[in-house]
Amino acid sequence: MKAVVIKEAGGPEKLIYQDVPKPNLKSGWSLVKIKGFGVNHSEIFTRKGLSPTVKFPRILGIECVGIIAETTDPKRLPVGQKVISLMGEMGRDFDGSYAEYALIPNDQLYPIETDLDWTTLAALPETYYTAYGSLLNLKIAPSDKVLVRGGTSGVGIAFVQLIKGKYPDIFVAGTSRSLRKEKEMKVAGYDEVIVDENGKLKTDQKFNKILELIGPKTIKNSFQHTCEYGIVCSTGQLGNEWYLKDFDPITDIAPNGYLTSFYSANVDQKKIEQLLQFVEKHDIKVKPEKVFDLEHVADAHRYLEGSHSFGKVVVVEK
Repeated sequence: MKAVVIKEAGGPEKLIYQDVPKPNLKSGWSLVKIKGFGVNHSEIFTRKGLSPTVKFPRILGIECVGIIAETTDPKRLPVGQKVISLMGEMGRDFDGSYAEYALIPNDQLYPIETDLDWTTLAALPETYYTAYGSLLNLKIAPSDKVLVRGGTSGVGIAFVQLIKGKYPDIFVAGTSRSLRKEKEMKVAGYDEVIVDENGKLKTDQKFNKILELIGPKTIKNSFQHTCEYGIVCSTGQLGNEWYLKDFDPITDIAPNGYLTSFYSANVDQKKIEQLLQFVEKHDIKVKPEKVFDLEHVADAHRYLEGSHSFGKVVVVEK
């Protein structure tokens, strides 16, 4: 089969499209014919050698959508069954989705019933699932004033599309490091774009709910813009800081406020089904910003790393 293999850390050129043996079936695992997958910032970090637990050579890819090709669980995962898989150390401890086939543990495969096309499905597992889980944890009400910190990211765009699909008139602002992408952000659904300069918001506004995608680097500043009884959901770590430093929860959390979190490893079948139903019920236009094929995964990395990237990047079978 064809796959994209990385043998040593480095730039996108280290992602080599080549022939490799198709994985052999083993107990407790099933073989998936990959139909599509999203490309994620965490895979870029791994490619650069910033994931110390990942050993090369490796086929990256932490998520996928596809069809069961060979199975060891014919009752739950019959051959031909559409499935979603994400996280669970796929593409890290074992080879992932940058390939025509991937061997994946059965307990990490989630059967789905949907008529959504593969390009739409490829955008859902990591990005829209994370956005949906965050939306639930923020307990959004239609009267809320909402901020997405990291508004141009894939999860940020997915979140504003989901929330506007359910509550078309809700106010949602998004942050960016400049106003250069203001037009695209408003087309995506944001009502206002706020500049985030060196970890400080260039506004005096406060919000009832904040989706924090920059992470520990900006959480303290986000709480300075949170209304009383407001909620901040820390979901992303785009600021490349993993832990809160010098954080006093008594004084740094907004008065009577709440800090919660969501991450994509918090996966279960019910939430995946709810997400698909939500997308279909509210007619969410899940449209990736860029679509590549397997042979051009390196180009997908180059695009996602570039300052011009916007929204979700996916790879779909030709």
